Formats: sequence, structure tokens, C-alpha cells
Amino acid sequence: MNESIDRRRFLKQASTIGLGLSVANYFNPLARADAPTPVTVAKKFGPNDKITAAVIGTNSRGMAHIDCLTSLPGVEITYICDVDKRALAKGVKQVAEKQPNAPQGLGDFRKALADPSLDVVTIATPDHWHAPMAIMALAAGKHVYVEKPCSHNPHEGELLVAAANKYQRFIQMGAQRRSSLHMREIIPQIQSGLIGDVHFCKGWYLRNRLGIGHGKTVPVPEWLDYDLWQGPAPRRAFVDNLLHYNWHWRWHYGTGEALNNGAHEIDVARWVLGVTWPTRVASNGGRYFFKDDWETPDTQTISWDFPEGKTLTWEGHSCRDFPIENRSRGIMVYGTKGTAMLDGEDYIIYDPKGKILKQAKGKEVVDPTNTVSGSGVGLDTAHVSNFIETVRGNQQLNCPIEEGHKSVTLLHLGNIAWRVGRELYCDPATGHILNDAGAMKLWQRDYEPGWEPMV
Repeated sequence: MNESIDRRRFLKQASTIGLGLSVANYFNPLARADAPTPVTVAKKFGPNDKITAAVIGTNSRGMAHIDCLTSLPGVEITYICDVDKRALAKGVKQVAEKQPNAPQGLGDFRKALADPSLDVVTIATPDHWHAPMAIMALAAGKHVYVEKPCSHNPHEGELLVAAANKYQRFIQMGAQRRSSLHMREIIPQIQSGLIGDVHFCKGWYLRNRLGIGHGKTVPVPEWLDYDLWQGPAPRRAFVDNLLHYNWHWRWHYGTGEALNNGAHEIDVARWVLGVTWPTRVASNGGRYFFKDDWETPDTQTISWDFPEGKTLTWEGHSCRDFPIENRSRGIMVYGTKGTAMLDGEDYIIYDPKGKILKQAKGKEVVDPTNTVSGSGVGLDTAHVSNFIETVRGNQQLNCPIEEGHKSVTLLHLGNIAWRVGRELYCDPATGHILNDAGAMKLWQRDYEPGWEPMV
């Protein structure tokens, strides 16, 4: 498609629907050096003031965002955005059933960003869109809730932190365990010596995923805006085994199981250990179970050493679900005077001989009717509520982007170590890889020309 013609057509349509020419600042390039900085301070909300929201991406996790936002008083979803016409219709229908006013459905999220009355944006798109889209929303003056991982690569996480500071808006990453009452109760106790000195944690995630085969190049489906779906990623032909989930296992768009699911456990483990950047990172594993288009490891271990004299490991099995510690996911925290098992909202504290000293069973409610989002309604709603209440001025973010970026980057470093096939040594002040130019090339990605995120 001729970009200049498409741009003129888009701007004409935007003006027609009353969005005005300000939307031009959010078209290509993806983010511009001359993009407008909000000239006013963030809006102050009273206890009864309405907060308007846009949910971007409603094929999977965005449906959980809808459930959460529509359950909170004083919040109205005014836009649903998705490049898939089917997911768009599904999201609009879900909102219309849960609040008095139906939202406007948009195939192009940039039209929503151009609306000055929009207050917050939640992002549940594929990984390669998380940071670029969040930066655009922040530049448009919106507060942002973005699913994990907050970035496709470490450089994007650094840009997110810079954007939050520049535009003075809140951005929370979807690390829901940060809002768990039980985790917020027990982790300070562990840090205060409940199980003695803690030097080692291990996390894990297990699943029984099937192969994805070898994709064939086919015409783009009529229901999909594939150009906008790719967005900042360099263009590739559409293949029939890409959507809507198998992009996770392609480095071009996804970040593998480590960031797809390991981000939850590693964020909690880093919280428990009280560490930030590692000194050494190693990763082993491979794609063992199927010969197909899956590029990321289906079996992977990652280990991190920290300058505080602490170590963290993660083990992922995408295609083997035999339980570890009788659970499909979790964290074991090893202290000099005991051990703690943490899993979502659950915890068990053991003495040195394995006797249970205390435990708590989670109150999280998994919605069995929501087969799309896999929503854990309790933790999801608590975390989104914390975001909204922070926007209102009543709370502080439980997982501000500074913390989300640190946890996510640990896993990016693990993937980089696996991709280059060697141990990495890092600067404990910044996390940057030392004396390895080849590995540092993976600190950021290439972008489709004109779609580079900027702050």
C-alpha cells in the first residue's frame, strides 16, 4: 500500500469522526522526536470522577482486562481496539454486556490515543508491541497498564522507564502477584529473617504444549490488519501457523516461555531476594520435542548470580508437565533456618526438618467460564484496581515500570545467553553485558523503518 496515500486517507477519516489532526502525531513514524509532550499536568481525579479506559488487544488477556475494569466503580471502557475484526467484535460485545454504555470499536488504536478525554490504556497485544505502544500512550498523556513482559528486548525497557519519567504518567506492568495480599504479607517476613538468611531461590513453569508444524505462506485473512499487527517489527510474509498464539515462539515477535510465563515467578523471586542486576548469567536447553517453526527453547534453565552473594534459577518445560514440588509452577526460597514455597496466592513455610510452620491458601478465584483469557479473577482485579487507585491518587503502584523492567530484563539476559551459547558477565550497576559485543547486539532489535520507538 502506498504509505502517503494511506496516511492522507487515514487523516481525512480521523478528521471526519472528530478526532482532529492531532492523530497525525501517532501515525508513522511510530514515535517521533517532535511528538507532542503533554503540556498539562496529569488530570486529578476526585473520588466520584469517572476514569475512561481503552483496552487494546482482546483476543486473550484483554478479555481479563475488560472483566477487571468493568468491575471497578467509576471506570468506563470507552474504546476497544484490535487489529482482528473478530476479536474486536468479541471485546465490544463483552463490554456492552457489563456496563451501560457500549464502547467504540477501533481497528487502529492510534485513533483512541488521539482522544484527549481518554485517561488510561491497557495493553494486551503480542510482546513486540508492548513497549512501543506504551510509549505512544504515555506521549499522548495516558496512564498505562501493560501486560508482562513489558518489553521485547532490554533496550525497550530502558525506553519505557525514560518515557514514564519524561511524560509523568503512571505505568504498571501486569505482574499480578505483586498485588497478592498473601505475598505482600509473607515476603517482608522472609526478608526479616523468618527462614534465616536467604541466598538461593528457584522458580519453574511446566506445560504440555504441542508442536506448531511448518507454516505456509498464505494470503492475509480478511479479518486481520496484518500491517498494523506487525507494527514495529520488520515485515515478514503471513504464514498460517502464526496467529494467535504461536508468535510467542518466534524471536521476531515473541520472547519464549521464559518471558511468557517465567516473568511471574522471577519477579517474585527477585522481590524476595532484594536484588536488581546480576553479575553472571547462564542458560542451557533447546527445542527438543518437535521439529517445527518453534525457535525459542521448549526446555530451558537460566541461572543468575548477584553481587549480594545470592543466586536465582528458573526452569521451564513447555512440552513436559511432570510437576516439580508437586506443582506446575512456583518458587522455592531456601534459607539457613527453613524453606518457603510461594505459588500465586499460596505459601507454605517449612522448618529445617520439613515441618510446616505456617501456610496460607490463596483466595484467587479462577473463572472456569473464561476459557480465553485464563483469568485468575482475584489477582487480576486486585492488580488492575491498584493501578486505577494509583491514578486516582489513593495508592502507589505495586509494580511500577522500574520494577517490571528489572525483572523482565533478567529473563531477556537469560535468552541472550542461550541464543549466543555462552555465559554472560554483566555490569551490576546497569545490567549491561560486559566485553561481549555479539551478545550486546541482542540488547535491542531492528525495527521496520519509520516505526522505531523514541522518547
